[in-house]
Amino acid sequence: MAKKTTDKSVWNATRIPDLSGRTAVVTGANSGIGFAAAAELARAGAHVVFAVRDPERGRAAAAKASGSTEVRRLDLADLASVREFAAGWDGPLDLLINNAGVMMLPELRTRDGFEMQLGTNHLGHFALTNLLLPHITDRVVTVASGAHRMGDGVIHFDNLNLEGDYSPQRAYSQSKLANLLFTLELQRRLAEAGSPVRALAAHPGWAATNLQSHTANPVGRALMALGNKVVAQDDKAGALPTLFAAVEDLPGASYVGPGGLGEMRGAPTLVGRSAAASDVAAARRLWTTSEELTGVRFSVGVVA
Repeated sequence: MAKKTTDKSVWNATRIPDLSGRTAVVTGANSGIGFAAAAELARAGAHVVFAVRDPERGRAAAAKASGSTEVRRLDLADLASVREFAAGWDGPLDLLINNAGVMMLPELRTRDGFEMQLGTNHLGHFALTNLLLPHITDRVVTVASGAHRMGDGVIHFDNLNLEGDYSPQRAYSQSKLANLLFTLELQRRLAEAGSPVRALAAHPGWAATNLQSHTANPVGRALMALGNKVVAQDDKAGALPTLFAAVEDLPGASYVGPGGLGEMRGAPTLVGRSAAASDVAAARRLWTTSEELTGVRFSVGVVA
């Protein structure tokens, strides 16, 4: 699926190669950058599975895409739903895009009792990726965020649910840091196992989507709405780092984001991450903890 591009300063969706015969899963593909990425992959010839919590909304979104699409139910806040989705998969899967996410919510729990943002953004995708991994042939792209630098900038291993110390921003930052540590450790394990599959991460910069409308603080919602009008790029531009990570010939564990001021907008390029997001020991500890919490283990063996 990879394609080498020399001039990345002008990279856009027209640079996506022919993906005929390829299959991709995009979580949260019913709206925002997830839909934009799924639609472009389908336009390029891939068969794209819209993995969504609400199949009706997923079908409405898929109907707007040009190409081969399919809708399957997936609730990342429910590990039983994750297992059901993975158990229903048959055959090779070229590309998994872990895109779905929630942002700065009031204090809530998943069906399995995890803090909602960590449970949805990280643990649900952790379980999904590992359950599908025996089928994956090319790469896993996980959507992170520049917000991984905010909050406390650490994983609260002794209090992952942030009980008694919850703030929407801290929880969101922790979940996005977890996305990057997950990518780092997944790539290490894939390389150690001799697998050709690559793990990469991307972030959209500031993209105007409906994600911000669900934040807990009404003042924060108002400020984000203003930022969406003044600073943000649209969802199609916000999806470009994801697509770049999905089709370009990049090293494993690469992190892609917009190349403009503050990484808020601009053409996709390789970007940096915080020291905490590069902490190999923390990545391994998070992986072990995630296995314990989800009951899902790493395996690259081929499913019969």
